[in-house]
Amino acid sequence: THPMGDVAGQETIHAGEGSSTAPTRVISKSEMKRRQKAEEAARKKAEKEALKQERAAAKPKAERAGEQAEEELDPTAYFANRRAAITALEEQGVTAYPHKFHVTISMPKFIDTYGDLESGQRLEEVVVSLAGRLVSKRNQGKLRFYDLTCDGCKIQIMSDPTTWEEDEATFLQCHGILRRGDIVGVEGYPGKSKRGELSIFPKRIQLLSPCFHMMPKSFTGLKEKETRYRQRYLDLMINPHVRRVFQTRAKIINHIRTFFDNRDFIEVETPMMNTIPGGAAAKPFVTWHNDLGMRLFMRIAPELYLKMLIVGGLDRVYEIGRQFRNEGIDLTHNPEFTMCEFYMAYADYKDLMTMTEELLSSMVLAIHGTYKVPFHLNGEDKEPVIVDYTPPYKRIPMVEGLEEKLGVKLPDLATEEANAFLSHLAEKHEVLCPPPRTTARLLDKLVGAFLEVDCISPTFLIDHPVIMSPLAKWHRDTPQLTERFELFVCTKEVCNAYTELNDPKIQRERFLEQLKDRAGGDEEAMELDESFCTALEYGLPPTGGWGMGIDRVCMFLTDNQSIKEVLLFPAMRPEEQQATQEKSSTSVAARPSENVNGPHVGIRSRQFGNVCAVCVVFGGGMKQ
Repeated sequence: THPMGDVAGQETIHAGEGSSTAPTRVISKSEMKRRQKAEEAARKKAEKEALKQERAAAKPKAERAGEQAEEELDPTAYFANRRAAITALEEQGVTAYPHKFHVTISMPKFIDTYGDLESGQRLEEVVVSLAGRLVSKRNQGKLRFYDLTCDGCKIQIMSDPTTWEEDEATFLQCHGILRRGDIVGVEGYPGKSKRGELSIFPKRIQLLSPCFHMMPKSFTGLKEKETRYRQRYLDLMINPHVRRVFQTRAKIINHIRTFFDNRDFIEVETPMMNTIPGGAAAKPFVTWHNDLGMRLFMRIAPELYLKMLIVGGLDRVYEIGRQFRNEGIDLTHNPEFTMCEFYMAYADYKDLMTMTEELLSSMVLAIHGTYKVPFHLNGEDKEPVIVDYTPPYKRIPMVEGLEEKLGVKLPDLATEEANAFLSHLAEKHEVLCPPPRTTARLLDKLVGAFLEVDCISPTFLIDHPVIMSPLAKWHRDTPQLTERFELFVCTKEVCNAYTELNDPKIQRERFLEQLKDRAGGDEEAMELDESFCTALEYGLPPTGGWGMGIDRVCMFLTDNQSIKEVLLFPAMRPEEQQATQEKSSTSVAARPSENVNGPHVGIRSRQFGNVCAVCVVFGGGMKQ
């Protein structure tokens, strides 16, 4: 027996004589049990922590996998899933459509204020709230990244559980419900990511309005024109350049208003429903007034009312408004469109040409910072032409210019011989002119084919024949002509103006001549407006009148070849008729078609070549 008693399990030290090995410790039973318990506890704790981390890592992966699977669903299934998710959310007592979210800073101001922060810098003491639409979402571990857009600007949301004001479960629940397209409010502090991306680091995010439809990917954009025009709201969400087009349109209209306001003009409003469609040569839309029990026409121009105001003593008036013409649809025509017309007492068409140069050149300079603007006249895939808006603009007398181009001397245009002569010229040069082949229409087609096509930079065609201008005053030097001009840009009419006819006797005679053309089948010829003639009998001072097509100016200053690109909601065929249209388009397009629609500015019709099948079906007054 060892004198120390039972030493099994106790620490002892054994070292042989001269041995170089370290002494060996013998551990007591109680110490061994204590150490084993500690090791077991540490092992279980490590396993628990590893399991927790594995579950945390798996949750965003599952969430991310679920979102990716959603993106691959067809639109109907996506809508149903999204609707079910929002319904489930509301059943938990969370509203998806709160009444109010307090925004403390706009996104443009946020960018201006915090755009100069250093990479990685965060202003945790500054709390702001802003709102917008989510256009992208991506996950990285526990981090959630979004692109938030508003007011044409974009910033990043960088959401982290460490900055979230509630627990991690709420963090995951909130981000699990958000999808691209949702409108959200974000409260947090500004800063920049380590990569220098201006961001807001949210304390909370609130869903303000969910998006139930699958959004197009922002990096591919929305390019299908039919969808873009029918769902302009979606076009504005996805394509930033579309927003800029309509911002430019607003600048154009504001510039026009400022121009006339600074020259002591009064902006007025005149009726949009008339008993007689006057002021232009165009086919009107017809409506019915139940209480009055009478047929009315949507206005095709405000001209006659504005001249009545000049008679009444408002010497400088202008109106910017919608006009309606029941005619064909093509790249430069829409059934409803925006015009500006002004009338100025004691001015003539020469004064108006100078004002037109001042208005247009100052507008271009204010918008583009230069007078020379590129325009893809021949298509987006071709080289653009440079349109020079530097004043003064070239002036071409219409009759002289046409005679020079054709190498002929035109006869007296008021005779029957003139009609036969122009008809022969049109046939010789293969210029289409659908019936009725009046002298005015034949002349218009020839001018379009030989003069207008050369007008790229702003060009005035001046001194139109009387037969083309029933509301214009005769030329003071050549009575067979009128004091009228049209401004053309990129081969299209932009402005129409003249010294106004103020002799009531001659005005009645002109109206009667128009009635003869109307009886001959010209649906766009003017009707006799006796109330306007009566107003002239009270005395219209020498007056200059002018009209500009706002939509076409927008096309040229935003480099768009289609009028639909500058109208927020252009006229479109109902979708249910689209299949029928597509089936018939091939057979219709195979036949020659002729457009007899009038212009959006001015008082005469214009041929733009064979129209497309859509135009053939849409247009009142179209001939197949």
